[in-house]
Amino acid sequence: MSNELIISNTQNGCRIALLRDKTLVEFHDEEQGSKFTVGDIYLGTVKKVVQGLNAAFIDVGYDKDAFLHYLDLGPQFSSLQKFTKLVRSKKIFGKLEKFTLEPDIDKHGKIGQQVAKGQLIPVQIVKEPISTKGPRLSCELALAGRYLVLVPFSKTVNVSKKITSSEERKRLLRLIQSIKPENFGVIVRTVAEGAEVAELDKDLRTLVKNWEDGIAHLPEVEPNGKIIGELNKTSSLLRDLLNESFDNIHVDDKKIYDEARAYIRSISPEQEKIVKLYTGRSKIFEHYGVEKQIKSAFGQTVSLRAGGYLIIEHTEALHVIDVNSGNKSNREENQETTALSVNIEAAKEIARQLRLRDMGGIIVVDFIDMKNPDNRKLIYKTMRDEMASDKAKSTVLPLSKFGLMQITRERVRPQVNIATLEACPSCNGTGKITASILVSDLIDKNLDHLLVKQNESSLVLAIHPYVYAYFTKGIFSQRVKWFFKYKRWINLEADTSLGVTEYKFLTKEGEEILLKE
Repeated sequence: MSNELIISNTQNGCRIALLRDKTLVEFHDEEQGSKFTVGDIYLGTVKKVVQGLNAAFIDVGYDKDAFLHYLDLGPQFSSLQKFTKLVRSKKIFGKLEKFTLEPDIDKHGKIGQQVAKGQLIPVQIVKEPISTKGPRLSCELALAGRYLVLVPFSKTVNVSKKITSSEERKRLLRLIQSIKPENFGVIVRTVAEGAEVAELDKDLRTLVKNWEDGIAHLPEVEPNGKIIGELNKTSSLLRDLLNESFDNIHVDDKKIYDEARAYIRSISPEQEKIVKLYTGRSKIFEHYGVEKQIKSAFGQTVSLRAGGYLIIEHTEALHVIDVNSGNKSNREENQETTALSVNIEAAKEIARQLRLRDMGGIIVVDFIDMKNPDNRKLIYKTMRDEMASDKAKSTVLPLSKFGLMQITRERVRPQVNIATLEACPSCNGTGKITASILVSDLIDKNLDHLLVKQNESSLVLAIHPYVYAYFTKGIFSQRVKWFFKYKRWINLEADTSLGVTEYKFLTKEGEEILLKE
């Protein structure tokens, strides 16, 4: 199984695609300067205490106040508050070794006993703003590394439940307890299975340094300011996914390429060579077939390879997925066999769609009805197996008697929503456009203006693939005719993101030339 990461730089940030056997399984669109990433730690201000909800609303600089429930304060909340006051008053300087922990708070207590309006509290984003809701917060601070998660003000060491070997669990517990600093707890991640003590120690030291460097700035941090920031999306993906056997990481931007190499060099030097700078003429997502997969995967209707299809609808409360057989019905022996075949393929595609779109909350799937109990159990098993590789926590329930399956999936950020329906570039949705055959004449007119009147030395013309095929067809193609007319070769570039009547003139550096109407 091949794993490739494709990173494309854009004007607003970067787009990241994870391909498994050339199939898109994960997609992230990271906007530049986006705030409130899961894992960020802020110095929040208590704006309101609501006894009825046993929760408080905290100002962390977002339009809407963030939500902090009493159960998310964590047992060590008193220690966190005491430590914050001492650091802010510069009586201590961020070290936890000699800090005396306070007793745990009552887990059945009331929010009013712990926080008051105007109080400053270090809080961590555990769920990004979604729809009309502000961020969800926690005071159980944690810093994630490649192998470990560092938990300040705790003394416990926990090992991931996915590490099933009792000998390996004992080995990891013994190692971490021997190297962890005082007043820090540690959670051992699944990828630490089989890791050497030197790797674990290096990861732990890095996390402790990140904590101490962040806390060192706490006295100067303004209310609602960021104390410790999570890694950017590219680095966090590399941190979480690098344990998989990556074949290549392709990047089309020199700065991101250098950052990725530097980060991998710091955590896994032997894998540095897999990062490669893409310098091809076509867009990187076009070259690796990602753009087409995005267009086909994010629509309301998703086709299955064997003929069936899914209908995906989103509401405020849940997501609904309907499975249909399509033209599959003529290929199998009977209705039950057809239903089983389509449902198995649909279960695999649904698991991929949940991860791809980052759909969370409640998902209800309406599978095609099956009468055989063994077939219903097989669909349930298939869905559970497919969801097992998902990093987000999920729960899958067996099919109900109505053929419905309920799934819950951890939701920590808004779902990825890509517009796949293309608005007509000429009519803007009215349904009427100028004759598409005239696009050739318009390009001719603008080309003459750029080459003759503006005397442009080198041009790249980006056009829809259909128009590209028309301009390059035959020995005496339109492009050849332009060469004889202007004594200059016009570079053509097929771009599927453009409509049939759309086109762009670019410089050889890739900058768009603005045309006058």
